[in-house]
Amino acid sequence: MASSSSNTYNSPCAACKFLRRKCMPGCIFAPYFPPEEPHKFANVHKIFGASNVTKLLNELLPHQREDAVNSLAYEAEARVRDPVYGCVGAISYLQRHVHRLQKELDAANADLVHYGLSTSTPGNVVDLVFQPQPLPPQPLNSVYRLSGESPVMTQQPRGAGGSYGTFLPWNNGHDDQQGGNM
Repeated sequence: MASSSSNTYNSPCAACKFLRRKCMPGCIFAPYFPPEEPHKFANVHKIFGASNVTKLLNELLPHQREDAVNSLAYEAEARVRDPVYGCVGAISYLQRHVHRLQKELDAANADLVHYGLSTSTPGNVVDLVFQPQPLPPQPLNSVYRLSGESPVMTQQPRGAGGSYGTFLPWNNGHDDQQGGNM
């Protein structure tokens, strides 16, 4: 989410504003913590500390920094919301949901085979069984939102994923694009 105009109108980046210091032209935080996203840096600072983030960013190559900051912001937001499990809690939830859906699919396939054997003429009953295909890789701009018990995946343009520019697997509010809770 590196912005080309990180210090538009001499506005300090969110990190320098939070730390109450002057934002210099070579500020390591400015491209990744724009002034419009103060909570992003506040969470990262609360969980990791500004000094540690500075050290980490200085050790990385410039093209790796944006991904690192997005990862730190994602984990920090997850830790703020769930201090015990962090993002592992969301991952576990999604894995359990996939496992439940796989069981439902297996049961539906068994019902199809049973139905096919009892009502069809001799033939290839295996054609009735749904064969799951591997999921295509998701683009980086997929948004996973958990509303209640059902995860909803929506597509948004890169950089439009809420206030963080990184996509979080939880959203307790309603998604206006989806028409409310799903």
